[in-house]
Amino acid sequence: MSLISHCGGLQENSVHDLEKDEVSTGTTIVAATYDGGVIVGADSRTTTGSYIANRVTDKLTKVCDNIFCCRSGSAADTQAITDIVSYYMDLSSIQMGEPPLVRAAATIFRNLIYENRHQLTAGIIVAGWDKKFGGQVYAVNVSGTIVQQNISIGGSGSSYLYGYMDSQYKDGMTQEECENLVLNGKYHTIVLNLFTILLF
Repeated sequence: MSLISHCGGLQENSVHDLEKDEVSTGTTIVAATYDGGVIVGADSRTTTGSYIANRVTDKLTKVCDNIFCCRSGSAADTQAITDIVSYYMDLSSIQMGEPPLVRAAATIFRNLIYENRHQLTAGIIVAGWDKKFGGQVYAVNVSGTIVQQNISIGGSGSSYLYGYMDSQYKDGMTQEECENLVLNGKYHTIVLNLFTILLF
C-alpha cells in the first residue's frame, strides 16, 4: 500500500494534478466610482487547483500613477499583461507630458487579451482617474470584451456579490460610502466563498 493511500483520501492522480495546474488568482475583485474617484478591492488568495498557493497575494496592481487594475484568472497571464500595459502607459506619460487616459489603458488591455484569447486566462478591471473623464471603471473579460461601468465585479467569487452591489450602489456616492460598499461586499464574499480572504 502506498503512502498516498493513507493521506486522508488523496488519490495519486490528485497529487499529480497539483503539479500540472497553473497558479490561479481564484478571485473576487471589485472597482467602483464615487464622486471624485474610484475605489478598488480584492481578496488575497491564489490557488493551484484546490490548493491555496499563497494567502497574501496582491491582485490590485498599479499600472501608472492614475490607473490601477484588478486581476483575475491566471496569475502569470495577468501579471505579464499588466507589465506590458504599464510600459505603454509610462511611455505615453513621457511623450504626452501628462498622465494617460484610463480609457487608453483599458483599450490596450482589451487588445492584448483579445489578440491572445486562445492562450490567456485573464480577466481585468481597469480603474482610474484622468482630467478629461474623471473616475472610470472598465471591465475587460477573458474574451477581450470591454465594458465601461460605474461598478464592476469579477472573478470566481463575484457571483456572490451581484445582487448586493446592484442593490447598494448609487450614483454620486462619497468616498467613504464607496469604501464601505466595497468592504461590506468583500465581507459577504468571505462569508459565502471559502476561497476568498480579504485584502483592501
